[in-house]
Amino acid sequence: MRYIITRPCLQEGSLRLLKYLDGTFPESGPAQFVGDRGREYTVQVDRAAGRVWGLRDLYHDGNLGVNDVLMITHLAPGRYQVEAIVKPHPAPLPSSRTASEPTPEARRVVVTATPHVREVRLEQPRPQPGAAETPTTVRATVTPAAETRPPLIPVQAAPTPLVPVVPDSQRPASPRPEAQAAAPIPTRLEDQLAELSRLTGYRLTFPAPGVARLAAELGAHGYTVQLALNGDALRTPAWREGADYAALITTEAEHPQNLHRLTREALAALIEHARLAPLSPIDLRGYWKAGNLDLASAASISELVGAHLAQRGAFSFVLLTLASQPAHSIVSAARLAERLGSGVNTAELHSILDTLTRAPFLALTPLPGGQYLLRGEVRDLLADLAEYADGVRRRLRQPAQAATPTPTPV
Repeated sequence: MRYIITRPCLQEGSLRLLKYLDGTFPESGPAQFVGDRGREYTVQVDRAAGRVWGLRDLYHDGNLGVNDVLMITHLAPGRYQVEAIVKPHPAPLPSSRTASEPTPEARRVVVTATPHVREVRLEQPRPQPGAAETPTTVRATVTPAAETRPPLIPVQAAPTPLVPVVPDSQRPASPRPEAQAAAPIPTRLEDQLAELSRLTGYRLTFPAPGVARLAAELGAHGYTVQLALNGDALRTPAWREGADYAALITTEAEHPQNLHRLTREALAALIEHARLAPLSPIDLRGYWKAGNLDLASAASISELVGAHLAQRGAFSFVLLTLASQPAHSIVSAARLAERLGSGVNTAELHSILDTLTRAPFLALTPLPGGQYLLRGEVRDLLADLAEYADGVRRRLRQPAQAATPTPTPV
């Protein structure tokens, strides 16, 4: 089973027991995880809390980060093989350094990465002109303790270029899902509702004391949700007035009779999910209609978020594997699938390759027989996409200096 690591996972040293993992972890209690290097980690499965605890050392040893992937294989009762897939990051743009700037530290780079084998290299920065030469690399190869799958077949034998995995401190400070997820969730109920509205697209108003209104202004697809912030608001004349759905905000332990509810714990989970992947009022309408939006409901929403992150992780995995091919070479979809192993299924692979043939990527040219021409270096492709996105972003910001026109639905 594939699991996408989130920032709360790293902070707590845990993983969330999503519904698709129910069969993988059927019982609460201690278990053993066997890592990439054969080290065993004792973890605690807590089905009541919906978590597996005790993964802090595993994350630390693997130098894992947000959106990296764990491939979990059930070996025996209470024993699991865990393989890590490190997500790629574009190479940092070169910049001039002044004499006062600190000397850059060594950084970890992934030479090759598959669900079965990961080769990591510690790369020292190049010395400045005139400086003494020092050894530049320390290399380590990591393989699983028990390999049960067929050996990997390389796409080609050309030298593998380095794909840097840049530490968070060296990445540009641009808005990303990881950066949003790092902010603490507000503690005040009103602030939590405001954060949910900002992330998902609702318009939040307070039509009466103790009553909040979430409006999805989507024309024929629109609806409104009226929320009572406390029990006293249920006696307010504005309660339920003109709303499609209504609920009382409670805790998980409270179960009001004949009333729909939204729990504080589920609200915090919704904010966490919306920071990691896009959620819209369209996605959430069925949960308001069902009327009991608690942690169990939020768990199923996490599966939707997990699907978004898994798609992004699969896309990154294919790009990382393509980066081992030189520019202007032939890519065979069948041999690429062999290299990817169980990390990406065949349907996902063909969908990703088809996407890479179209704008704005234009990285591949389709050829007969399930083959593609790689039109350039993947590193250059990512740099061009970054410049394109930055140019569009600057153009979007310029009209803000003038009067903002009334938005017109498209």
